[in-house]
Amino acid sequence: MPDTNAAPATIPLAAAELMRRIEARDAIAGVIGLGYVGLPLALATARAGHQVIGFDIDAPKVAGLNQGRSPLRHIGDAAVAEAITGAGFEATADFDRLEEADLLIICVPTPLDRHREPDLSFVEGTARAIARCLRRGQLVVLESTTWPGTTLELVKPILEETGLLSGHDFFLAYSPEREDPGNPVFTTAAIPKVVGGDGRAALDLACAFYAGVVARVVPVSSAATAEAVKLTENIFRAVNIALVNELKTIYDAMGIDVWEVIEAASTKPFGFMPFQPGPGLGGHCIPIDPFYLTWKAREFGINTRFIELAGEVNTLMPRLVVEKLAQALDRQARRGLNGARILLLGMAYKRNVDDLRESPSLVLTRLLEARGAVVDYHDPHVPEVPRTREHPELAGRRSVPADAASVAGYDAVLVATDHDDVDHATIARAARLVVDTRNACARAGVHGPHIVKA
Repeated sequence: MPDTNAAPATIPLAAAELMRRIEARDAIAGVIGLGYVGLPLALATARAGHQVIGFDIDAPKVAGLNQGRSPLRHIGDAAVAEAITGAGFEATADFDRLEEADLLIICVPTPLDRHREPDLSFVEGTARAIARCLRRGQLVVLESTTWPGTTLELVKPILEETGLLSGHDFFLAYSPEREDPGNPVFTTAAIPKVVGGDGRAALDLACAFYAGVVARVVPVSSAATAEAVKLTENIFRAVNIALVNELKTIYDAMGIDVWEVIEAASTKPFGFMPFQPGPGLGGHCIPIDPFYLTWKAREFGINTRFIELAGEVNTLMPRLVVEKLAQALDRQARRGLNGARILLLGMAYKRNVDDLRESPSLVLTRLLEARGAVVDYHDPHVPEVPRTREHPELAGRRSVPADAASVAGYDAVLVATDHDDVDHATIARAARLVVDTRNACARAGVHGPHIVKA
């Protein structure tokens, strides 16, 4: 932790003026990337009293936002319309307007490439776009998840190519996003914000800005420390999910229900934290972020065996689910996957959202069809599959009905995502066979020999 009681060094005039504007809510915030991270932050910042300019390269999305339409199902149109009409928010695809903003917050994707190595092309491209408009007195904050060192080793040199200096002319910080799409309790404004800066002035400016937007700010000693915090949070989840996924496989072989085990173990008031197994990992964070650290660790000659093993376990889960489904069809229907009609329940990676990033359902569909199955899906949150980076062949597929009569026509139902607004009880009663990766049927109170947990 930085020593927040230490006497500050001489404050650059540019920092003092920006601090005055932040505290007066006169500073204009520019949020770059209006997706699952950037849009909630832009709306929260506007509600906090700042004028906000949202930047995105997707012109149709920008047009829709300016007309009060949300591109994300878990963020309603009303929230966007309110921000547009009354809270000082506007969206634009004109990146020449970056100069207008006093604060620039980078919320762009950081995926992996086909070799499972970090792809920072979006961060680098955004930094170069900012550099073309960079002026004295601006604060630049990176929120995209990345390896420790990115802010100072990648972003800072690009910005300083302008001749302006970090800590004197402009200010640079890192604050990891902590969005949980669809979570009604922990919204953007309710989640504590970790902040690390390139120098004391940058840290103070970033903390002052976020303190006016979120409930609590947690300053740390450096941008690299803040970058490591985000990776640690997600690696913790990835490793523990891998553990329960492996336990599920072991206990299943022993005839033990892993969900019953976890529920009972959760009654211990100390020393245990429940994690739930599933068909594989989804979302931008857990399937991707751990590999940012394993990649960076190689620079120091360190092998991250524990993290990589967890990744292997989680990556294997969709194949194990398909094998479980094939086995259940063989035993209960005396048929194979080839030619079988399968209804996949849930295309999104988690319940109650429309987020398909890294969704295991995409992988499950590909694996099942490679085995000759005919796969349809039902997901009220994903009426149509958009084009995705890894599975472009699935683009355009549409959700089908899941009423009792329709369900009865399938050889098996595979529960991959347990949305609250799906009637799992009716589906389970109507289906010939259900393979449930989320324990949704048991939670709905339906049991029977035709329901197989996977």
